Amino acid sequence: MVKEQYDRDLNIHWRNFSLEQNALDNSPSASNTEKVWEMGDLKSTRSVLAAVAGEAARKQGPDAFNAFFINLLKERHGPNRVALNDNNKFIEIADRSSLDVVAFRHDLEDTALLKIISEDHMEATLKYGIFGTPTFLFSNGHSAYLKMFVPPDSEAIETFEHFIDLFENRKYIGEIKRPQPPWPKGAV
Repeated sequence: MVKEQYDRDLNIHWRNFSLEQNALDNSPSASNTEKVWEMGDLKSTRSVLAAVAGEAARKQGPDAFNAFFINLLKERHGPNRVALNDNNKFIEIADRSSLDVVAFRHDLEDTALLKIISEDHMEATLKYGIFGTPTFLFSNGHSAYLKMFVPPDSEAIETFEHFIDLFENRKYIGEIKRPQPPWPKGAV
C-alpha cells in the first residue's frame, strides 16, 4: 500500500531469512549443523521452496520479483493460508504475476539459488542479529523488527512515516511492545 501511495522514491530490497532455520539454531537440542537449505527434501521445510521461487522470480528483474513476491505474500497470508512448499502453486503465482513461466520453471531447479538464501540468512543473523521477520535494515545501519496488522489505507503513509521516524532516525529507541492481551483488541 505504501509503495503505491508514497510520493517519494521507495526502494525495498527483500532478502531471505528462514524462521525455521532460526528456530533450529536456537533449539536447546540444536547441533548447530542442521541447515534447512541443505535438506534433501525441500518440500519438508516450511518455506525454503518459497525462497527459491522468490530468487527464481528475481532473476527476471525487480519488477517481476516485486509482482511475484506481493502475490506470494497475499497467498500465504490471505484467507486460504497457502503452504509455501509447492512448486505448482509458485508456477501459478508466477503466471499470474506475468513472469516468463518457462524461464521461471527452469530457474526453480537452479541449486545456486540455495546459496543466495543461505548467505542472506547467515548475514542477517551474524552481521545484524536478526531474529524474525519482517526486520527492516535502513541505509544508516539501524534496524528494526516490526510486528503489526495492516493499517487502513487512509493511515498507511502516516504509519509508515512514524515507523521510519522512530526506528531509522531515533537510535536510542530499542524496543516497543504492547502487552498481550489486550493487544490486538481493536486492531483488526
